[in-house]
Amino acid sequence: MNLPNKLTVFRVILIPFFIAVLMTNCAGEMSNWIALAIFIIASLTDMLDGKIARKYNLVTNFGKFMDPLADKMLVCSALICLTAMGKIPAWMVIVIVARDFVISGFRLVAVEQGKVIAANYWGKFKTAAQMVMICLVVADIKIGAVQMITEAFKWIAVILTIISLGVYLVQNKDVMKDTD
Repeated sequence: MNLPNKLTVFRVILIPFFIAVLMTNCAGEMSNWIALAIFIIASLTDMLDGKIARKYNLVTNFGKFMDPLADKMLVCSALICLTAMGKIPAWMVIVIVARDFVISGFRLVAVEQGKVIAANYWGKFKTAAQMVMICLVVADIKIGAVQMITEAFKWIAVILTIISLGVYLVQNKDVMKDTD
């Protein structure tokens, strides 16, 4: 197993630790900060594994499959926990998760047709906004300006989620034309 794939697996392994620390408050007042550190480390492995894989030509089928799955697992786990904690409205999480299901289904149809739907910049912006939003919500800083920025990022994440879905569907509308 190459380094990028090890980083992807490490990201998946970090998820239960992130959830446990966030949800159980096992470290008292430090729990949010420890959970935040775990989430940031996991998020950075997402950026790092792709860069290493492309730079050193270490792209594998395992990585192509697991990297986006690991990202979805990390973000969805965080969003579900934060919803359960009452920190993010459920409707926002539903929009974000539903978009991921639609794109995943779209990609499956494309693969059956021998086509690849690659990530685009809107998808990358969406992921970055979601990760920043999760970091801000987990940090839970009780300063007025930071709380306003956190609320803004909730909306930015949802808006970019919807825009990226629209862009993917428009750019790849030929995938649905070829279905029976």
